[in-house]
Amino acid sequence: MQTKLTELLNIKHPIIMAPMFLVSNVAMVKEAMNSGIAGCIPALNYRTLEELRAAIKELKASKPEGGAFGFNLIVNKSNPKAKAQLDVLCEEGCDFILTSLGNPKETIEHAHKVGIKVFCDITDLRFAQKVESLGADAVVAVNNEAGGHRGNISPEELISTLKNNLNIPVISAGGVGCKADIDKMLSYGAVGVSVGSPFIASVEAGVTEEYKQACVDYGAEDIVMTERISGTPCTVINTPYVKKIGTKATWIENLLNKNKKLKKWVKMIRFSIGMKATEKAAKKATYKTVWVAGPSIEHTKEILPVKDIIANLV
Repeated sequence: MQTKLTELLNIKHPIIMAPMFLVSNVAMVKEAMNSGIAGCIPALNYRTLEELRAAIKELKASKPEGGAFGFNLIVNKSNPKAKAQLDVLCEEGCDFILTSLGNPKETIEHAHKVGIKVFCDITDLRFAQKVESLGADAVVAVNNEAGGHRGNISPEELISTLKNNLNIPVISAGGVGCKADIDKMLSYGAVGVSVGSPFIASVEAGVTEEYKQACVDYGAEDIVMTERISGTPCTVINTPYVKKIGTKATWIENLLNKNKKLKKWVKMIRFSIGMKATEKAAKKATYKTVWVAGPSIEHTKEILPVKDIIANLV
């Protein structure tokens, strides 16, 4: 199926394998490219710039004709590595950068100088118009069915609003677990979809078998919103541990968040603590299981190779 997204990235199917913290890796993106879709990895999945550089070189060396890969860059103050990561991406080269949680102005300017496209995560029209004015090549419309840090607007309303008010393409993120879901998003006016949660339960994903199996065993009704991970509401599987600790911020966190001088630092500390906890749960099976996922795991029935998950989607 040819759309503006397949044209932008020279891919066969209008699908981006979404960047997932701790989950996404080079092996998954290689399989994505070989199956005719694009793949994306969070730059924060790499502890050092050298590791990030090595990953880019490996993907470039194995990139097939009609393949595309990119990296997700957190562009707000919670990521002190952002500028250095951007420099590495621009030096080594990739097909696109997907920005999240901040002002993408610097990223767009630097990336465009070296021919890298920039797509920006947005959750509403106001920010979408802002990134369009900055020169973004497309927006990734994060709706209220997305996993992780999701939006508050339904896919149909969000895509339709953006389609009617923007001159750049709209890629939909959230609520896609099967081909019918993709067809639905395209019918609303999206040029493609960003799909994450269905790929957690893939053979190639670098997380525990317990995390993968949880995506098989649990469904859409088991996804809850928590404020206890990154300081920003995030969707997780409602495991016994999540039920035990609750999903609301503590009273002291709420108090500190109201202090204008301390708010930024509280968010950075909460983000750091939350990411470390999530990493432990993803990489090592413990009773403290905080597994990030979206409601589209409803369609995940078994752990499969990436290529088979893509075959089911298309």
